[in-house]
Amino acid sequence: MILGLSILVMLCSLLLVLMVLLHKGKGGGLSDLFGGGVTSSLGGSSVVERNLDRITVVTALVWIIAIVVLGLLINRGA
Repeated sequence: MILGLSILVMLCSLLLVLMVLLHKGKGGGLSDLFGGGVTSSLGGSSVVERNLDRITVVTALVWIIAIVVLGLLINRGA
């Protein structure tokens, strides 16, 4: 059980890094430094961006739950 949750945490961690990197820069940060501010946004977020937001939130929730359960299992000595 601990091994399975550890693998799930590692996979969710890699997926979260990928999801965050796929998000569009909002400007004013490091994205402007590397040329991200050159592209103009055409208004609100697109359907793809909203779906990416939802997938990122769900992945983060799975990651948090897996971390908590893994911590409880390790603390209990299972």
